[in-house]
Amino acid sequence: MENENIIRLSVFLGLLILFSSLEWMIPRRQMEGSKSKRIAANLSLVVIDSLAVKILLPMTAGLFAVWVAEQDRALLGFNTPVILAIILLDLIIYWQHRLFHTVPLLWRLHQVHHSDNAVETSTALRFHPIEIVLSMLIKFAAILIFGIPVLAVVLFEIILNGCALFNHSNIRVPFDKVLRLFIVTPDMHRVHHGVIRGETNSNYGFNVPWWDRLFGSYVAQPKLGHDEMKIGLDQYKGGETGLWKLLVMPFK
Repeated sequence: MENENIIRLSVFLGLLILFSSLEWMIPRRQMEGSKSKRIAANLSLVVIDSLAVKILLPMTAGLFAVWVAEQDRALLGFNTPVILAIILLDLIIYWQHRLFHTVPLLWRLHQVHHSDNAVETSTALRFHPIEIVLSMLIKFAAILIFGIPVLAVVLFEIILNGCALFNHSNIRVPFDKVLRLFIVTPDMHRVHHGVIRGETNSNYGFNVPWWDRLFGSYVAQPKLGHDEMKIGLDQYKGGETGLWKLLVMPFK
C-alpha cells in the first residue's frame, strides 16, 4: 500500500495530540518527575525505533503482506479474512507481550518500557529499538504463516497504535467498568505498570480485554488504588529519562 506510512503517521500524530491535550484537561493522576524530560526521552526513542526498523528491515509489514499475497507464499496455503486476521494479530501481540515478561533476556529489553515512573500518552512510545525490531519480525512471521492481507495489517497497526496511546494516557475516562468490557482502558492498563509484581504481570492486552480474561491474566484494580499505587520498577524509582540510559539499560 503506497500511502501506508502517511496514513499511519497522520492518525498517530492526531491521536497523540488529542490524548496529550485531554491529559491536561481531565488528568487521572498527579504525575511524578519532569514531564518535559519524560516526553523528550520517549519521543526520541520512537524516532530511533522508526529509523532502526527502516534500516534493518527491507520493507514495511504492509509491503511484506503485499509480497506474500502476490507471490502466493502463505505457508498455510490461503489468505486469512481481514476481520479474523486482525483478531489473530491481536492475540499474537498479547502472547508476545507475555513472552517479553516471562523470558529474562526479553524482559531486559521490555523493562525500558516499564522503567517510566508515570503512565501517560508518551509512555506508549517508550520501547527499546531491539524490541521494536523483534516485534516487527514476529508480525512478518504471522503474515507469512497465515497469509494476513495488507488491509488487515494496516488496519491493525492503526488500531494498535491508537489503543496504545489511549490506554497509556493519564485521562479520567467515564463509564470505565462498561468500556473495559470492550476495550483496554487507561485504568485497566495502568495496573500493568504498577511496581507490585503480580500487577506488572497482568493485563497484557493493548486493544481488547478478552485475552486477559480468557487466559487468567486479568487484574481489575491495583491493590493500593489508582491514586496511591506506585508506577514503574523498584530499581528505577526516579524514572529513567536519559536517552542513553534507556538505550543501554538492557545490557547492564
